[in-house]
Amino acid sequence: MLKTRTTAATAVLASLVVLSACGTQKSGSDPGAGTVAPDVPVTGVHWNFETVTTEGKESRAPDGAHLAIAADGKASGNSGCNGFGADVSVQGDTVTVKQGQGTEMACPGERGAFEAVLQKVLDGSMKARVEGDRLTLTSLDGKNVVALTSEPPAPLNGTTWTVDSLLSGETASSVPQGSEGKATFVIDKDGKVRGNLGCNRFTATAKVTATTLTVTGPVATTRMICSGPQMQLETKLYELLDGPLSYKLGHRTLTLTGADGEGFSATTPAPKS
Repeated sequence: MLKTRTTAATAVLASLVVLSACGTQKSGSDPGAGTVAPDVPVTGVHWNFETVTTEGKESRAPDGAHLAIAADGKASGNSGCNGFGADVSVQGDTVTVKQGQGTEMACPGERGAFEAVLQKVLDGSMKARVEGDRLTLTSLDGKNVVALTSEPPAPLNGTTWTVDSLLSGETASSVPQGSEGKATFVIDKDGKVRGNLGCNRFTATAKVTATTLTVTGPVATTRMICSGPQMQLETKLYELLDGPLSYKLGHRTLTLTGADGEGFSATTPAPKS
């Protein structure tokens, strides 16, 4: 089952990465002969699957179905249930797929049905077109069409971030059981940080640069007493805020780490359509 899933997933990624990694050489009597056409802008973008149409029948993608393509040709995504990845190479418009890894969770209902269609439709070479925020992949026989739209990344400032894991060097662990979703924060444009540490609400002032966040004043909190897991998370976050933190902003993720490698990561949900 894994082989079938990853073959389909890698096929779509191959179709996209080729466009971002290679230009098209013009030849013959074309006045542009000897030049290379600009790359199709598909790397560094979070693409959401919207629909898959096969022989006139349209299937809508479930929430969370997406793919992202890195500049080095590594690509990853989710069919709406299972994740996938791939390495790809292209010569002209021919895509060569090296199968990657994919998860094998059972996908009931609409998610499973969409994944099955996606696997079938994306098993082969496709043509790609980018218009504005829309990416369209069409099979060579024109019978199958995959539509995707780009989603802009969440900004650092003004976004509500929810702490979902704690970091220690290269290791990430879940927040204490019972404290999930309790710690949230917002970094305002004026340098104020506010939110909840897991139990108590807090406010602080911070200096934010292109790579670091440093709390510059005392952290003011309310004084409620909560359950053990919530207080455990709060104590850890309070300690982490006492010093400069390097941050890395992903599409909808934010990680903050201290010089000793201790830190935390946070996420924000996709905007509602």
